[in-house]
Amino acid sequence: MPRPRDSGLHWTAIGQESYFMRILHSGALIFISASLALSAAVPNELSRKRSNAPVILSSWDDLLEGVRNNGDWQARKKILRQRYLNLIREEFKPAKPKLDLMIHEEIVVDDVYTRKLISYNVEADERAYAYLGIPLKRDGKLPAIVALHGTYPEGKSRAAGLVDNPDKAYLDHLCRRGYIVIAPEHFVSGHRIPPEGPYETKRFYEKHPEWTAVGKFTYEHSIAIDALESLQEVDAANIGAMGHSLGGHGTFFLAAYDDRIKASASNCGGTFLRHNPLVEAWSRDHWYIYLKPLRPGLLRGELPDIDFHEIMALIAPRAFLDVSGLNDGKKLTQRQRILMNLKLMDVWELEKAPQNFAFFAHGRGHSIKHESRELIYAWMDTHLKPGEATETKRVGQ
Repeated sequence: MPRPRDSGLHWTAIGQESYFMRILHSGALIFISASLALSAAVPNELSRKRSNAPVILSSWDDLLEGVRNNGDWQARKKILRQRYLNLIREEFKPAKPKLDLMIHEEIVVDDVYTRKLISYNVEADERAYAYLGIPLKRDGKLPAIVALHGTYPEGKSRAAGLVDNPDKAYLDHLCRRGYIVIAPEHFVSGHRIPPEGPYETKRFYEKHPEWTAVGKFTYEHSIAIDALESLQEVDAANIGAMGHSLGGHGTFFLAAYDDRIKASASNCGGTFLRHNPLVEAWSRDHWYIYLKPLRPGLLRGELPDIDFHEIMALIAPRAFLDVSGLNDGKKLTQRQRILMNLKLMDVWELEKAPQNFAFFAHGRGHSIKHESRELIYAWMDTHLKPGEATETKRVGQ
């Protein structure tokens, strides 16, 4: 900084201080002026006002449109159940045969549980295969779970922990937590892979042209519950269902269909019908065809008279957990799932069982990672095991 001109006064410390104060004062005025200019351009945070929470409106509100109380809801629920059965073409399912459960293999795993390969009748000329796990340590009857695999050729073997991704070894995980577990194969996988390849439904629709693949696998999974109930070790009052991907939507289809499922958890259970630019995938014209009769209407832009939120609502007041990835597929479609679940909570509140509904949304895509598995397994513990199994205790003095 240049020294001021000498006007006969000495350049003293006091003179320095006076000079610098004038400079700082001028700078402060400039700073204040600049701040005022910025405040005019940027909204002041202090201008935010307190308010009541706004009502959240969404396209999922049709679930309870016109419903004023629980009585109205029970009447609506009957209508939705019939629509669901119409969707899967329940009237075209075959007569249920005698179970005739058979054991084909049996092995003890780590001195913790016995794993059995079993089969049983699902049609007069067709048997389903499944892995069954029964813990060795038992004090009376045990709760049981139907564990549904995803779209994998050897799905039940993966669920048993024998092949592929151990994140999806639900039978092994749950048997070690004290559950009896049945992991049934999907009807076009495992022992029943068609000649055309896994998950080809061509022969199914040739055999059952009026039925649906969703109706078929839901009916078969219900028979898996029959298999559990036939075992003397099973506590039939405490049966759950869980699954990922194909097994995820298989879980809520099953829980809505069969009220013997006391608690259920769907992980990454597929996108719904509305707000879905890929909706035709639910009725494609090749490979795995979920709901073949829907195709003509979907191609015309018409959706059926029931969607998945209404099917999930049929589970209430029983326990249901929905786990999903916000980045699992179409971004905006998946974010609609949050609004859908908010409306589902209204149903469980109407049923006076809000503690029996929950959802968890994450950023791990199409997966069932540690935190999702632990949440699902804890959900089962809460709803299928005695209260003391999840109680906390004080530290002893």
